[in-house]
Amino acid sequence: MTSQLFQVHGLVSFTLAILLLFLGKTLVQHNTFLRQYCIPESVVGGFVCAAVTSLLYFGLNIQIEFDLQVRDTLLLYFFAGIGLKSDMRQLLKGGRPLLILLLLAAVFILLQNSLGMGVAQAFGLDPKAGLMVGSISLTGGVGTTLAWAPLFVDKLGISNAHELGIASNTVGLIAACVIGGPIANRLIQRYQLSTSGDAALEVGILDQQPSKPLDYYDVLWAWMWLNLTLMAGYGLNLLLVDAGVTLPKFVSCLFAGIVIHHLVLAFVGDQRLKTWSGASQGLSLISDICLGMFLTMALMGLQLWQLSGALMFILCALTLQILLTVAYTYFVVFRLMGRDYEASVIASGFGGIALGSTATAIVNMSTVTQKYGAAHQAFLIVPLVCGFFIDLVNAVIISMFSGL
Repeated sequence: MTSQLFQVHGLVSFTLAILLLFLGKTLVQHNTFLRQYCIPESVVGGFVCAAVTSLLYFGLNIQIEFDLQVRDTLLLYFFAGIGLKSDMRQLLKGGRPLLILLLLAAVFILLQNSLGMGVAQAFGLDPKAGLMVGSISLTGGVGTTLAWAPLFVDKLGISNAHELGIASNTVGLIAACVIGGPIANRLIQRYQLSTSGDAALEVGILDQQPSKPLDYYDVLWAWMWLNLTLMAGYGLNLLLVDAGVTLPKFVSCLFAGIVIHHLVLAFVGDQRLKTWSGASQGLSLISDICLGMFLTMALMGLQLWQLSGALMFILCALTLQILLTVAYTYFVVFRLMGRDYEASVIASGFGGIALGSTATAIVNMSTVTQKYGAAHQAFLIVPLVCGFFIDLVNAVIISMFSGL
């Protein structure tokens, strides 16, 4: 029986996302478990909506489809803000951690694909179908899934490759949102790590940290620089496409922000730049809003009923993948990244690298830092690994495993 389709207008969808973010904040404030384990407010609100739409689908055969076009623009604003607040001097100091994290992620992709292919073979499926519940959908995300699925259908004869990939990406995204905060919280408490307490966050404002009032010129000043960065990012992306290089637009915006920050730094000087504290607060405020709204909209748009096909295979494979991610993050990533507070924040974001998306990694880290203080190195190297380098490594490894 064909379901009734209700399409929700973009303005209504955006307004609903705001309400869901308020709902998530209220639920987190009144639930000790959610606060204790640093579950993001946007995740709570977005998942409530996904659960309700699923109940409508299964109970009343009603399918809700949200117009979420603004969602991707919010992500671009967020990464433009990260770039504008990034200091390459810190990256040069953290070059070795960047390389270590990339190597750890590459090794994990090998483990992830080996596990996926093994589970597929155990279920009597083509082992290469396991790649769709491996790094294609998990490390790669929905974009990589949509790019590889047609090749798996046409050249490998795996007819349900698209459904396997989308379902796995859905479960992975939810899991990545849930495991990041608890892992960092556990590491900080178990090893009694010295947290930074630094209120100069890349995203948001440190819990219980007073801040000077903003005026609307502070916000407008930040907004202007964000728009300039987005325009530069779009231009950079077009140049890369013409040169035959395809990168996600948010990576171009991130790099554009870094370049603009250092051009301004070269012209006005470090001390003068530090006096623009109001603009910096405005930048944090806009970035925080954009990230929270992006993740809320990403989760509210999940269609959980897509998990119904090949359910047992997907559940078994994803359960093992999630357990592998938790163990690898807790026992390997944290230790090799330095066993300190920065390492615990990176560990909270590793679930986003391994199971979800760059945005998931960032929102996990931002939730932890809003509680314990800034982790500047983590916010610079994780987006670069997650949003740029790992895509290149993943493409090579997928080609190697699939033979395509």
